[in-house]
Amino acid sequence: MDKTFKIVFFGTPEFATGVLETLYNSHHQIVAVVTAVDKPAGRGRKLNESHVKQFAIQNDIPVLQPNNLKSPEFIEELRSYKADLQVIVAFRMLPKVVWSMPALGTFNLHASLLPEYRGAAPINWAIINQESQSGVTTFFIDEKIDTGAIIDQQSCDIEENETVGTLYKKLMDMGSTLSLQTVNNIATGQITTQIQPMSDKLKEAPKLNATNTTIDWNKTTKAVDAMVRGLYPFPVAKAVLIQDKNETIKIYKTTVELKNHKMKPGSIVIEDDVFKVACTDGFLIIDEMQLPNKKRMDVKSLLNGYKFSADARFHNGLL
Repeated sequence: MDKTFKIVFFGTPEFATGVLETLYNSHHQIVAVVTAVDKPAGRGRKLNESHVKQFAIQNDIPVLQPNNLKSPEFIEELRSYKADLQVIVAFRMLPKVVWSMPALGTFNLHASLLPEYRGAAPINWAIINQESQSGVTTFFIDEKIDTGAIIDQQSCDIEENETVGTLYKKLMDMGSTLSLQTVNNIATGQITTQIQPMSDKLKEAPKLNATNTTIDWNKTTKAVDAMVRGLYPFPVAKAVLIQDKNETIKIYKTTVELKNHKMKPGSIVIEDDVFKVACTDGFLIIDEMQLPNKKRMDVKSLLNGYKFSADARFHNGLL
C-alpha cells in the first residue's frame, strides 16, 4: 500500500474544489481545509460560503477561515493537525511560517504552463492573448508569487472558439489528476524539481479590473473576439456605448467578420437584425449583450424592443 499523507488543503473557488474532491477520494487524508472568510453577497447581503467550505462541511472536514494568516491562534491550530504536506489551489499568498510548516513542504497548483502566466487570472489571459496551448503546473511555494521550483506539468490545446468556461473545466479536471499524481510521487520520493527561469519577457496574468476588461476597438477583429471569449462567462467584457449618455454595456458572445472598410473603429452598423462594430480589419458581430439595468439578451430580441440612436458608437476603451 502506498504511503498515506495527512494533508491540509488551502483553496476557495470551484476550481479548487475539483482538486480537493479528488484528493479526498484518494487514500490520503484531508485533515483540514483553509478557505476564505464568508462574505456578504446579493441584495440581502447574506453571508456567502466558499465552494471549498461547502464541500468540506458536506464531508465533515474541519474548516479554518483566518482573517490573518500570521495570527498566533491560526498558526497554533494549523500546527495541531500535524500535516505531512499542504496543497494550495487558488488561494492568497501565504507567509513563510505557514508554507514552511509541513516536513514535506507546500505545493501549489497553478492553471498555466509556468513560468508563463504567473498571476491571478492565467486562464483568462491565455485566451485573450490567443495562445494555442495552456495547462497546469504543480510547484513548491517560496517567498514570491508563482515562482517556486516546478514539480510537474501537463498541457492541453486551446480550441479555436474556447471560452474561459470551457478551458476552466478542462484545466480543473487536468489539475485534479496532476495534483494527486504529485502527492503520490512525493510519497514515493519520485520527484525531481526544476528551477523556474526569471525573465522580463515572460507573459503575466494580472488581476482583472475595469481597465483591462474594457474593449479597445482599435484592435483586430480576432483580438477583440478573443477578449470576449477570454472574459466569458466571468467577469464578462465591457464596452462604453456613446449615445444620449455614456453607458457601460456587457458583451457576452460575438462572431468575427473579416472585411475591408473605411469606418472608424467603434462605429456601429445595424442592418437586418445584425449588430456589428468596426474593428481595424473587419467587424465584430455582437450576438449577446446586456444594457444597463436590463437583462442579458440575444441581439435580435434586443433590437425588437430597443432603438439605438443614429449616431451611437463605442468608445475605444475607457472614457
